[in-house]
Amino acid sequence: MSKKTVRDIPVTDKKVLVRVDFNVPMKGKEITDDRRIRMALPTIEFLIAKNAKVILMSHLGRPDGVKNPDLSLTPVSKRLSELLGKDVKQLSDVIGPEVEKAVQEIKQGDVVLLENVRFYPEEEDNDPVFAAKLASLGEVFINDAFGSAHRAHASTEGVAHDLPSAAGFLMEKELEFLGKALTNPARPFVSILGGAKVADKIPVIENLLPKVDKLIIGGGMAFTFLKAKGYEIGKSLLDEKSLELCMDILNRAGDKIALPVDTLITDELSDTAKTEVVIANAIPADKMGADIGPETRKLFTEIIKSAKTVVWNGPMGVFEMTPFAEGTRCIAEAMAEADAITIVGGGDSAAAVEQMGFADKMSHISTGGGASLEFLAGDVLPGVAVLQD
Repeated sequence: MSKKTVRDIPVTDKKVLVRVDFNVPMKGKEITDDRRIRMALPTIEFLIAKNAKVILMSHLGRPDGVKNPDLSLTPVSKRLSELLGKDVKQLSDVIGPEVEKAVQEIKQGDVVLLENVRFYPEEEDNDPVFAAKLASLGEVFINDAFGSAHRAHASTEGVAHDLPSAAGFLMEKELEFLGKALTNPARPFVSILGGAKVADKIPVIENLLPKVDKLIIGGGMAFTFLKAKGYEIGKSLLDEKSLELCMDILNRAGDKIALPVDTLITDELSDTAKTEVVIANAIPADKMGADIGPETRKLFTEIIKSAKTVVWNGPMGVFEMTPFAEGTRCIAEAMAEADAITIVGGGDSAAAVEQMGFADKMSHISTGGGASLEFLAGDVLPGVAVLQD
């Protein structure tokens, strides 16, 4: 997918409207992980160096079209000011006379941040009038928000119809790493899928199956596949609606799919839970699987270490709780040690890798959970498609 980037479009001395993804995790007014802000710095710093007048826009959380002070971007502008070493002015609104006046007063090389775009219901409706008001603030549009590119919203897709548009450096990096993995991977190409919901990953499995050399399936979603093989899964997570599909996928996949061979079981999900290991087809009726077992960890590690490209999306167990974190840690460690291009698709996997201290050992950690899933499923992302080729 060959799109113009911020390098290919005149930005010097211009008002540049930039969609970033500053939807960072918060605890009260404190940012608990600023990775998404840090990942946007190369584009912002490039524009500052070009004497552009930089107008940033983002959403935070789900305000559902209502102005909610708890979801203000003020903590973000403070953190961004620290990271850039210069003041980032936080505007109190998204559109309107005050915003227009503030934008007119921006000096070259200055940065302002609009308030949360989702304070307006027109944002998620991709309302053309709202999009045109946003677009009127800039002369050029740069989309650097891969994490929101799967949404056709006013600030991700609508504004690109009114302004010359291109991808930022983060968007370019995401498309390059994920795109190459899908179209021209170094082989063997291994994909690892985990997480809770099978239904969310079926389109990804269907798209990846013909492309990969091996597909590892773990996490809660593995139990529906194990059930499809006729195994007893006790009280483990089961998506009955996807059972037939899983049977069909297993029949078509042959030995391409690797499933857990043993499971860590428990009768409760807590930090003090008692656990034991059983083979994958022998989970007692009153217990549930909560992580992959030691033999599975060995098996999956061997597959990962033989790979030249690894794409991972979704944890292997309930990693947020200490008794069930080992499977996910093991995958992260194997990827960190592999002589391969290693890509972590956003969301829980990215959080786990960051939390466990393996982030700097990965080739690329995606900032987009839903967006990377849809990209891996072969879907067109509206926020990317609309940018100039």
